[in-house]
Amino acid sequence: MSNDTTTAPAVTADSRGASTAPAHDPDAARNRLVLGLLLVSAFVVILNETIMSVALPTLIIDLKISAATAQWLTTGFLLTMAVVIPVTGFLLQRFNTRPVFILAMSLFSAGTLVAAIAPGFPVLLVARVIQASGTAIMMPLLMTTAMTLVAPAARGRVMGNISIVISVAPAIGPTISGLILSALSWRFMFVIVLPIAVAALILGSIKMKNVTVPRKVPLDVLSVILSAFAFAGLLYGLSSVGEAASGSDQPVTPLVPVIVGLVALALFVLRQTRLAKSKLPLLDLRTFLSRTFSISIAMIAVSSIALFGSLIILPIYMQTVLGFNTLTTGLLLLPGGIVMGVLAPFVGRVYDRIGPTALLVVGSILVSGALWAMAMVFRVDTPAYMIPVIHIVLSIGLSMTFTPLFTASLGAVKPELYSHGSAILNTVQQVAAGLGTALFVTLLATGTASRIAAGASQVDATMTGVQTAFLAGAIISLFTIVASFFVRKPAAVDGAPAPVGGH
Repeated sequence: MSNDTTTAPAVTADSRGASTAPAHDPDAARNRLVLGLLLVSAFVVILNETIMSVALPTLIIDLKISAATAQWLTTGFLLTMAVVIPVTGFLLQRFNTRPVFILAMSLFSAGTLVAAIAPGFPVLLVARVIQASGTAIMMPLLMTTAMTLVAPAARGRVMGNISIVISVAPAIGPTISGLILSALSWRFMFVIVLPIAVAALILGSIKMKNVTVPRKVPLDVLSVILSAFAFAGLLYGLSSVGEAASGSDQPVTPLVPVIVGLVALALFVLRQTRLAKSKLPLLDLRTFLSRTFSISIAMIAVSSIALFGSLIILPIYMQTVLGFNTLTTGLLLLPGGIVMGVLAPFVGRVYDRIGPTALLVVGSILVSGALWAMAMVFRVDTPAYMIPVIHIVLSIGLSMTFTPLFTASLGAVKPELYSHGSAILNTVQQVAAGLGTALFVTLLATGTASRIAAGASQVDATMTGVQTAFLAGAIISLFTIVASFFVRKPAAVDGAPAPVGGH
């Protein structure tokens, strides 16, 4: 294993972890502007990853489609993300910051416009794919830029803001869609977002600066094809497992795309290992030579399974078992999202001072405790106030988990591998999100089906399925408690190239 090292850009940090620069230094103002634009834009695009979850029942009725068909609006989004994200490592090396930003926001804005005026399901699905293409580019761009501009001593605070985007935006997506659907058509989920996205695109086109030095690197087409089959196959197969368990007919056995994905993934890894010798891989897997990076990525995967799995099961439990409407469901989940957003920057500052270990140990225990509580406490007669209480505990745990993991994982790789590290991190998170959704839905469906076969009512059967899903999540979460003790703050060394200015 190589030593965990990172390098310090030409930005300093004071004792409080805040980046400092001389008052006349134009780079400081430029850096704040660039990161601010990226954070706002990324929040808008990531929000759409889960905004459809509460809207699916409405879309089924309005578009006259089946539940399995409607689910493709979410599955298709995740599939596109998984296919596009690996290519972003190449894009971030080959092109400047500004054109990559414009490409990402143009795609997202175009997809949002098409979704708002979509006459039916096929066009809406295409719109979601276009949206996802822009979203997939934005997140690695944000992380890579942050790692390039921010000194190691101040990265926790900045990554705290980034974790708001990655964890809070998906968490409040169901709340926002519930509020919109309580008074307006589903189209307004896109109509409301469109002017914000366009404004970010216009402002970014005018104000965004280039902060990296592009270099000519070839694109290995075979790697792109293998990554598409690998990650799309895994996500499609995992999603199909959940749908099949729910009783939906599938065009192919879910095991087939999973096997195809695993074989393609193995070939992809071999291909990247071979290309690494010439330093031209699509995704440079040398990032995994860092123990901190490897452990952090594994913990991010498990935490994402817990986050997205619970996000899919909680609304089902609240609406099917407790009988709440979409507005009530969204409002009860809102406090957890707010708490996560408020805590994230604070957690980042604590990271800058004490490192990741203590935060991760406490956070992983809280996440596991919340999942165990959901499995043991949630019943058909659970008081409504218990849901936000437990969800807030889960949110606190996740906020103490994601920020340290993002910061430690990317800080543990060499500066020239930042774009690859951020692409790998985001790819793993998307596949884990698909795995979490598939795992929880499959366990929910199988638990429900077994109880119905035994003569139980739909409500009681669904309750059994919910408990089964959360119990599995609670058991899996124990892994993060053990792993959290082994994540250390990467050591900073001198010698990194300074960020460059320019337009």
